[in-house]
Amino acid sequence: MSRHPELLIPASSLEVLKTAVIFGADAVYIGGEVFGLRAKAKNFSHDDMKEGIAFAHEHGVRVHVTVNILAHNRDLEGVQEYLKELKELGPDALIIADPAIFEMAKEICPEIERHVSTQANNTNYGTYQFWWKQGAKRVVSARELSLAEIKEIRANIPEEMEIESFIHGAMCISYSGRCLLSNYFTGRDANQGACTHPCRWKYAVVEETRPGEYMPVYENERGTYIFNSKDLCMIEHIPELIDAGIDSFKIEGRMKTALYVATVARTYRKAIDDYLEDPKLYEEHMPWYRTQIASCTYRQFTTGFFYGRSDENTQIYDNNTYVKEYTYLGIVGEVDAEGRCRIEQRNKFSVGEQIEIMKPDGQNVEVTVKRILNEDGEEQESAPHSKQILHVELEGGRAEAYDILRRKE
Repeated sequence: MSRHPELLIPASSLEVLKTAVIFGADAVYIGGEVFGLRAKAKNFSHDDMKEGIAFAHEHGVRVHVTVNILAHNRDLEGVQEYLKELKELGPDALIIADPAIFEMAKEICPEIERHVSTQANNTNYGTYQFWWKQGAKRVVSARELSLAEIKEIRANIPEEMEIESFIHGAMCISYSGRCLLSNYFTGRDANQGACTHPCRWKYAVVEETRPGEYMPVYENERGTYIFNSKDLCMIEHIPELIDAGIDSFKIEGRMKTALYVATVARTYRKAIDDYLEDPKLYEEHMPWYRTQIASCTYRQFTTGFFYGRSDENTQIYDNNTYVKEYTYLGIVGEVDAEGRCRIEQRNKFSVGEQIEIMKPDGQNVEVTVKRILNEDGEEQESAPHSKQILHVELEGGRAEAYDILRRKE
């Protein structure tokens, strides 16, 4: 069976969902205001979700909604009501980790596909077979699996059953994301959607009789790989991902900006399409993929567990900072007859600056900021106030709706 992999992109808000759709997603995954594992993301209100699903469906793009908390007794009644709400909204799939929620979804909204979250620790084909018998259409593989293991799972499950795997983004330092650190350190439960990402903090060891003496964590050839993982990136391994039988290429990042989502979606879209058209084309364009994927904020790259156990090269020990090559300025809304584009500004920029228009088709157009006007038509030399509505005149290229403005740092 020949498989055309789905590109599944995260969206933290309605704005980011529209960006993901325009920049190449086959499907997007989102969370409502409750019962998802990204409580600190903006997430979707009922009205936003309704508009987002309609927008995606108009463009032939599927919408998957996360309901992937590990529920406590107090959650169950609310989950039932939420599933009834989702039944009316009509997304294409629900991403679920808890068996109780899975059963509720089967009863309340059986027409919506049920996908089993990576939180369910799906590490073998027996688990996949179990979930298939329960009515799951798709199971998200555990992050700890190698490509060889995924290929073996593919060979031992029904052809119609789908495998979804994370192929890009942050790697949880825990077993398939079931982290206890956040709850222990801060009282915020990662399994209830409130993770504070303590795995990204910088750590040192202090011996109790010598307070104030901070000793760095020491590593040797045997491991002890404590926290601060590099980001997963499989842009150079599209053929192997397809060969393993993965149906959905999932991008992590439901708390990321529209710039990040646009960059990753556009790059993987072109890489997948190029390879399916002609593997030689994919190889020829590899330098472009590498350059583009490195232009968004990231934390150095790794192939994670796909080629076996991780080692000391999978981690970052000397800092906890991200690499940032571009600053996100805003998404283009309407463009008037004179070519001025309306944006909701996200970071400061000024008249005379060189910036880029990032387009869905792969073009990056260098332009100069000629004029900045506020909503009252008054000219400004700079745009220092976040989320200010502005009308920007650019010289050297024309922006269109949904293009992204960014500045190279």
